[in-house]
Amino acid sequence: MSVVHVDSAAARLGFGALDMACTLGRGGSCPAAEKREGDGCTPIGTWPLRGVLLRPGKADPDGIRLPWRWTRAQDGWSDDPADPAYNRPVRLPRSFSAETLRRQDDAYDIIVVLGHNDAPPVPGKGSAIFLHLSEGRPTAGCIALERADMLRLLPLLTPGDVMEIA
Repeated sequence: MSVVHVDSAAARLGFGALDMACTLGRGGSCPAAEKREGDGCTPIGTWPLRGVLLRPGKADPDGIRLPWRWTRAQDGWSDDPADPAYNRPVRLPRSFSAETLRRQDDAYDIIVVLGHNDAPPVPGKGSAIFLHLSEGRPTAGCIALERADMLRLLPLLTPGDVMEIA
């Protein structure tokens, strides 16, 4: 097991010899126990890397060692605490609120799913905490990297690795 280190105060992500700038939530970072849906905080803690979601035609799976799959047009992620599928992948359209994984921007071309609040999900404690591509602005609570940095990091990650946000 290897650890991806995120220094939330310095907005830096490190893994082995890699050290790169990252973007965090618009609400800064907060202890995981204080995380609430919609607060914009990046949760402090250690989170398993569950797998990778790639947008066809926008990302290449060559060299990826984590479990991965292509996203589809109807893929979403439930962010509605009232949804029985809260903080889980869902199919759109849906009667509950859900984030689309096929966005107009490039942020979700590559998504590394972090195991935050997923074993089991507690409604309202935060959903869809990802490592994704930077949009040039703070995230809704995720960690984001520039595309070139993500492409350097992604092939180094292996099953069992974790992200430690401090």
